[in-house]
Amino acid sequence: MIAPEQLCEMMARLGIEPGPQTHLRVAAALRVAAARCEGCRFKRACQDWLDYAPAMVNFAPDFCPNADMLFDMRYDQTGRWFN
Repeated sequence: MIAPEQLCEMMARLGIEPGPQTHLRVAAALRVAAARCEGCRFKRACQDWLDYAPAMVNFAPDFCPNADMLFDMRYDQTGRWFN
């Protein structure tokens, strides 16, 4: 499953960079996040937020159904969260 564009942009704003060495648990988390994003009812609010938010942010917006998962991924970019 390819992550929705808005999810990818949100991850970039948060400094989350999954790479080719992405752990299987990370890949599973990204599949869940992509499914949540696809079914999100706040797509317009998300796009508006992405259009006007700074290039780098510390937190996803409160309305994002992936905010908790993105926080965890950003908090521990080193991979400890996924082990």
